[in-house]
Amino acid sequence: MMTIREYKQAESLEEAWQLNQKKANRVLGGMIWLKMENINVGTAIDLSGLGLDTIEETEGSFSIGAMVTLRQLEEHAGLAAYTHGAVKEALRHIVGVQLRNLATVGGSIYSRFGFSDVLTLFMAMDCSVELYKGGIISLQEYAERPYDRDILVRLIVKKEEAEFFYQSVRNSQTDIPVLTCAAARLENGSYRIAIGARPLKAVLFELPAKAVVSAQELAQNFADEVKQKIVTGSNMRGNAEYRRHLAGVLTKRAVLELEARTAQEEN
Repeated sequence: MMTIREYKQAESLEEAWQLNQKKANRVLGGMIWLKMENINVGTAIDLSGLGLDTIEETEGSFSIGAMVTLRQLEEHAGLAAYTHGAVKEALRHIVGVQLRNLATVGGSIYSRFGFSDVLTLFMAMDCSVELYKGGIISLQEYAERPYDRDILVRLIVKKEEAEFFYQSVRNSQTDIPVLTCAAARLENGSYRIAIGARPLKAVLFELPAKAVVSAQELAQNFADEVKQKIVTGSNMRGNAEYRRHLAGVLTKRAVLELEARTAQEEN
């Protein structure tokens, strides 16, 4: 049970940052996981009045505010077109529409949960986070950092010539995933493969383009490489060896799908 002593809707990022420096205070997002904690909160900091609930698309990038809901992401036509449906696929399994109308991008990324479909998805893109005091850093670097008391302002996704694919394995349709996989095939033939729900937080594999080989050989080579390097663990949804096996299977499926898609577009 969470107990809140005071509530404050921040009037500026500076005010939010100042309030958040006190250990007892918490920034509110969608209040999905935070409210399940057994904590006493001094001041609950609400960012909803700071205009961080929009997705702005330009010719070269997407700017996604921290208070954007997962449902907004799921329904955004520009992101759907850019990722060929990968965003929708990553989000559609997350419990239900009611929850996705509450859960925020900022809460999902800041928390860096091991099971986060959102973190896995954006890890495979050319994605950075903007922090109020810390500036702009890559999402990969941010994911590896310890928690701090800076304010996550937005995600910045740079557009690139790439194809994206997302998949996950779940024991039931809306359960927390057993393993997640986001893949990006870049124009030069190299790949980014992000694997999450290991059950550790998502990790990124950057795989350089290979000499001319068949799609099957390429997919198998990349699958073997990911299986060899990935660190997995066990929990109630699956053991480490099963997850290692799945990492190879999902990597192979992703590469085959993206190679087939690329070949079709070239013909």
